[in-house]
Amino acid sequence: MKKIILAIGLLSISCYSFSQDKLKRAVAHSKDYIVIQLGYAGMTGTGVSTLHMGLNRTVNVALMYDIPLSASKFSLGAGLGVGSDNYYFKKERIDITNTVAPARQASDNYKHSKLANTYLEIPLELRFHQFPDDLNKGFKVGIGVKAGYLLNAHTKTTSDATGHNVTQTESSKYWFNSYRLAGTARIGYGNFALFGTYSLSQIFKSNNTYALKGYSVGLSFGGF
Repeated sequence: MKKIILAIGLLSISCYSFSQDKLKRAVAHSKDYIVIQLGYAGMTGTGVSTLHMGLNRTVNVALMYDIPLSASKFSLGAGLGVGSDNYYFKKERIDITNTVAPARQASDNYKHSKLANTYLEIPLELRFHQFPDDLNKGFKVGIGVKAGYLLNAHTKTTSDATGHNVTQTESSKYWFNSYRLAGTARIGYGNFALFGTYSLSQIFKSNNTYALKGYSVGLSFGGF
């Protein structure tokens, strides 16, 4: 009886080890994965010198799929994701409901404010992998573009003009370009990378105040 129990135990351990190895191999050869990017967002162009921004932030999440190019170490990456850029201002706000142009409004009563844009995005990349059979390992480089559609644009301002903190949110896509195209680049090792983006299109529609493009830099987490 003891021998039977011992045999069953050894068989169970062997099956468990085999299952674990199989799972690891499946993960290593998986071609779809989630990419999360966290970083700093900035603006450049006409009118940016009039703005007093703080620590702006960008957050991007995408489900990507890797398409190998023959038997080489190069591949194409395509996916679908959501990107959000948050710009923070000191003692000022941008009025996006102004009927003439998006307008900067300054006041000591403004404790802080932000402008937030959220896009539905389609990223496309040409990639190099040191180990094409395991996307979770080795040195990697990717360059590409991502096309985005504006889902939401809003401002959020906290002021104390009445002696009490009052938060006001305004939402309007009127002054914003509905689509954006940005160049992208990533370089990293394993599941971590540095990324950068630069918008090829302007944030706002043509107006008399701002002709701004966005950029971002930061850390990328996940396979690629």
